[in-house]
Amino acid sequence: MTSQAIRDPFADHLITPQNAAFVLIDYQREQLAAVRSMEHELLMKNAVSTLRAVKAFGVPIIHSTVNVASGQVGPTLPELAELLTDDPPLDRTTVNSWEDTEFVRAVRATGRRKLIFCALWTEVCMAFAALDALREGYEVYPVVDAIGGTSVEAHRAGLERVAQAGGQPISWVSLACELQRDWARVETVPAIVEIVLTDRLLQE
Repeated sequence: MTSQAIRDPFADHLITPQNAAFVLIDYQREQLAAVRSMEHELLMKNAVSTLRAVKAFGVPIIHSTVNVASGQVGPTLPELAELLTDDPPLDRTTVNSWEDTEFVRAVRATGRRKLIFCALWTEVCMAFAALDALREGYEVYPVVDAIGGTSVEAHRAGLERVAQAGGQPISWVSLACELQRDWARVETVPAIVEIVLTDRLLQE
């Protein structure tokens, strides 16, 4: 069994550690409390697994919160914050992250054109920023089982709106496997086996 030569990871049409950035928006207590599209514990497990996967491959992370500095909303939830010590949040006041200058500057600074999106809520903070990113020529990948909306219908509508504009919905497992792609890439195999199989799929 022989794998094909590794394609150019910067030009690959699939997600690679070299061509993508991860955007995490508003995983805060108040936002999570209003999610009705998925059980909160499962959503957070999926969000943590997503974050662990992108970190295992060194994917750049843009971490944004809303209204923490003003005292109106709490900080990033601790399950995620403990994994983000090297990626401090960019706090903002705008509902749409793409209308915050510092956020957009951070995205552009990565040089990546594929953006993996995790945001609360699906129909608001994910959809608005994703639509603006698509308009600017980025490829957008919402992680459907690591985000949540204020109702099942709102979650679906947010995803459909982004998909109709050109976004490509993915799951957290498909993302992890797309980043790995070949088990011959041995340096990341232990982390991905632990994240996807040992800690999750074989336990549930």
